[in-house]
Amino acid sequence: MKRSTVNILASYIDALHPIIYINHFDFKVIDDAIKNVGSNAKIVEYNNALGLVDFYNKSPMQECDLEQFLKLTMDDGFEMETYIVLKDVHNEMSNPKIISLLKRIAENNVYRDEYSTTVFILSEITVIPKELENYITVFDIPLPTTPEILSIINEFIRDLDIKVEQEVIDDIALSFKGLNEFQIKQILNLAYQDGGCIDKDDKLLILKEKEQFIKKSGMLEIVSYSETVEDIGGLENLKEWLERKAKIFSNLDKAIKFGVDVPKGIMIIGMPGCGKSLTAKATASLFQIPLVRLDVGRLLGKYVGESEENMRKALKLSEAISPCVLWIDEIEKAFAGVGGDGGGSDVTTRLFGQFLTWMQEKENTVFIVATANDISRMPPEFLRKGRFDELFFVDLPNGEERRKIIEIHLKKRNKWSRNIDSIALIKETDGFNGADLEAVVKDTIELAFIEGRSAITTDDLIKTVKDTKSISSTLKEKIKEIKATIEKIDIKPASKEDQKS
Repeated sequence: MKRSTVNILASYIDALHPIIYINHFDFKVIDDAIKNVGSNAKIVEYNNALGLVDFYNKSPMQECDLEQFLKLTMDDGFEMETYIVLKDVHNEMSNPKIISLLKRIAENNVYRDEYSTTVFILSEITVIPKELENYITVFDIPLPTTPEILSIINEFIRDLDIKVEQEVIDDIALSFKGLNEFQIKQILNLAYQDGGCIDKDDKLLILKEKEQFIKKSGMLEIVSYSETVEDIGGLENLKEWLERKAKIFSNLDKAIKFGVDVPKGIMIIGMPGCGKSLTAKATASLFQIPLVRLDVGRLLGKYVGESEENMRKALKLSEAISPCVLWIDEIEKAFAGVGGDGGGSDVTTRLFGQFLTWMQEKENTVFIVATANDISRMPPEFLRKGRFDELFFVDLPNGEERRKIIEIHLKKRNKWSRNIDSIALIKETDGFNGADLEAVVKDTIELAFIEGRSAITTDDLIKTVKDTKSISSTLKEKIKEIKATIEKIDIKPASKEDQKS
């Protein structure tokens, strides 16, 4: 652990913070820090499985439960400075007797000059009872900064006496951003064992290892994709903007050194079925980074503070796997009820505020793609400049875009022919969205197969069009509402103006 972090821990103890809650998985690192700051203190440890153990050699000393342990050790602070180290006791934090004992220790430490005891709670799961909120200080172990990551890599290279180009070191250091020292060393060992060297190809290994963190957490969903920007029919303004940002992501280290700001993300607002989700997948493909989806519903917990803790962990996890695209689909539904009355709305409002603060302050390579159909009930502060790099409006596809969409879906299924009359199809499909047009192509091809025909014609497609209800007819009023909201906001069109045929 860094000297500066140990110093902060020592300052908390000196300032009489009675209970310090450390959320971390590597207890060895925390033990070393506690030893560092408590060289003159008596240190007693409770292990959830073994009871009272020797803090220094970890051998069991007395089998007991947490209540018995606290009664045994709580008065030691009258004799000398004492540190009580509790490991993995989060499940006990709802026990009224445990809460009462911890509160007594905390009050003694704060109010009695002759008493000195600091309690350290070590666990990967943070559970803070309401009764102890004022006495507990949550202590986060900061993740290594870029210079510290470079130092870890260089030390690893020196120990193995191997040569690695500086450009490669700088490049993989950025990929390691968001991981702790233990994880970085693990991956470096794996890379070296795999190929006997460290090179640019190891970026892929780092990404694969990061995917493991997502799968184990259950808070984010890794989305596999095969879509590219070529699969998007139209939306030329949006695609050009993304292609510019892709150049930054593909040369991230050089871009940052040059002084370019790391792109934050985009919000895509507009009609259902017009390519917003497709764009999220195509963005990850274009940037050549993982795509992870944040489902706010997954984060909601039944205990007080659990949802907020889950949000904190999910955002921290997205940073750990960065660079990545963090996709929040239908964000207006994810944060529905913001600012309302009642328990559920209060939780949602807190989650929303937490997310906004993270967006504003983040200095990482998590690129956010938020998609929304209806933003009329979204708080205006969410849409202001600084949250996203740009806001784009996706309208129903114009004539040229409809032609491209039909062509893309026909080519994908090997049914494109120069004999198909694009102009006739454009006229017949006014008001259709991308999903409608894909359905037309799929239904036409299916019918041709059933009837034993090897090719499809313009007439076949037009017949299917006439049998298909477009979104503009089924959601007429909703589309009017969306357009009325968009007119009040300064937002870029994702499409270029239609070139009249």
